[in-house]
Amino acid sequence: MCFESEKVVMFVNAGGEGSTEANCTMSFMADSFFQGGDAFQTGEHIVESGDHSLIYQSARLGNFCYRFNNMLPGDYYVDLHFVEIINTYGPKRMRVFNVFMQDEKASQLVELHYLDYFVKSILSDFDIFSIVGANKPLQLIDSRVSVKDDGLIIIRFEGVNGSPLVSGICIRRAPKFSALPVKREHLVCKNCAAEIEVTSAQHKVMQMKSTAKYEKKIQELSAQCQRKSDECYQAWMSLTAANEQLEKVRMELDNKLFQTYSLDQTVDKQAENLRNISSKYECDKKFWAVAINNLQEKIKVMKEEHSQLLREAHECADSIPDLNKMVFAVQSLVSQCEDLKVKYNEEHAKRRKLYNLVQEAKAKDGELGILTGGSTKKNFKFDRVYTPKDDQVDVFADASPLVISVLDGYNVCIFAYGQTGTGKTFTMEGIEQNRGVNYRTLEELFRVSKERSETFSYDISVSVLEVYNEQIRDLLGASPTSKKQWRLAKTDVQGDRLKEAQNINRSLSALGDVISALATKSSHIPYRNSKLTHLLQDSLGGDSKTLMFVQISPSEHDLSETLSSLNFATRARGVELCPAKKQIDTSELQKLKMMLDKARQECRTKDESL
Repeated sequence: MCFESEKVVMFVNAGGEGSTEANCTMSFMADSFFQGGDAFQTGEHIVESGDHSLIYQSARLGNFCYRFNNMLPGDYYVDLHFVEIINTYGPKRMRVFNVFMQDEKASQLVELHYLDYFVKSILSDFDIFSIVGANKPLQLIDSRVSVKDDGLIIIRFEGVNGSPLVSGICIRRAPKFSALPVKREHLVCKNCAAEIEVTSAQHKVMQMKSTAKYEKKIQELSAQCQRKSDECYQAWMSLTAANEQLEKVRMELDNKLFQTYSLDQTVDKQAENLRNISSKYECDKKFWAVAINNLQEKIKVMKEEHSQLLREAHECADSIPDLNKMVFAVQSLVSQCEDLKVKYNEEHAKRRKLYNLVQEAKAKDGELGILTGGSTKKNFKFDRVYTPKDDQVDVFADASPLVISVLDGYNVCIFAYGQTGTGKTFTMEGIEQNRGVNYRTLEELFRVSKERSETFSYDISVSVLEVYNEQIRDLLGASPTSKKQWRLAKTDVQGDRLKEAQNINRSLSALGDVISALATKSSHIPYRNSKLTHLLQDSLGGDSKTLMFVQISPSEHDLSETLSSLNFATRARGVELCPAKKQIDTSELQKLKMMLDKARQECRTKDESL
């Protein structure tokens, strides 16, 4: 419907915003007159929404009231617009509520007690879904209300089951009743139809009689109306109770139908299970019949094997003296292994002592002097100072004893340290015609292992790793990612080069911290400060052997870097590691012990069988 705009005082879009519908030229006010509740909106299509489709897209939900102030005194009509947009799938009585509105007899109450206005119920136990269902509008129109001098209209929504909701409130002016025409004080004669003028006193007496007559009639009618109202109320209550009982019966019927449906499904499922069990029973029956036959065959074979075992037991009883001889031989061999181990350790200690003496005799107490400016000279002492006349052979001659230590079972670390461009790569790798320490070390490892092949067996594995930008990469792998990064290092991009330089400095700084901590014998060695020191943890401290080549530049331009490298080398030279420990392979000894245990177990088993 679309009301005439001149009769509409206001139309509130509950839960929504104000707007104007073109097809109805109706202006809807924003939701701002409420106290309590929450706004709710939907995008669902509202069926049969008519000209007011906009207001049914929103609603106010909860226990709340609307208070309209500054209304002109007079009579008004209040229209309420409802729609179920939340419980769209029901069921009924999911949302039941009451709506109260002020009565004209209560209009004299003060504003602080405005809740007392709600003495007139315009909706009781209202259930939208049971009337029209979901997404369909329902309107309550022409609820008359009188506004007195206080200019106040209050509407309250109170839940019975669930929370009330309303989509729109329209307030319209009620039409005024026209005044009856004023009649003159004349009576008409029934005989002659002439008008007879009466005095005011006579007219008043006649009016009083007529009034008393009609008042008595009104009282009779009022009493009759009250009786009819009571009867209607009782009938309405009976109808309500009957509807509630009917609803309970309907719900019980639905439950019974659901239980019946569930029972039918259960029966069908149990029947299917029974069929499956019967089928499985037949299959299992055949399977177990075959299994029993096989078991009988196995029992027959086991009896034959038992007879064979008895014969072997008797034969074994005759061989027990030989078995005891073997046990005694193994025990003697274990004792010899223990003696050899002790002798080996003694020989190894002597060899290590002699090796250290040889190293001390071989070491040239090298001294290096650096002019730091003018005639100032700073001296440094190291185990050996190499000059440009020394070649790769001379350098490796000092490193080769450590290579032998690797094959003797020690952790060994050989590395070069120094400023960029001082020859670290040449020292460690060299060129194809003149190999460096790395290649010569591998050649020496394979040569010595081949010489000892008749006495020892070695497993040698080689890994080539690179620490680049705090990432450990396998240079022997064929990972596309490594090659893509393995290219960034060669570019001239300033950001990547800067990041690379920062990470290099960080790694070298971490290496210096580790060396410093080792030199001062600190309780905590910061190996985990960088990937480089973490990777070299087993080779830098503890019981390892470490050899460091310090590379310096002869250029005066690099004097500060040269002094920094030499100072770092001096600190590293002062580090005293724990005595190196050899990793002994006891696999052969373990094998002998296992053989002894196995022989003892077989002996006990045969004794029990006998």
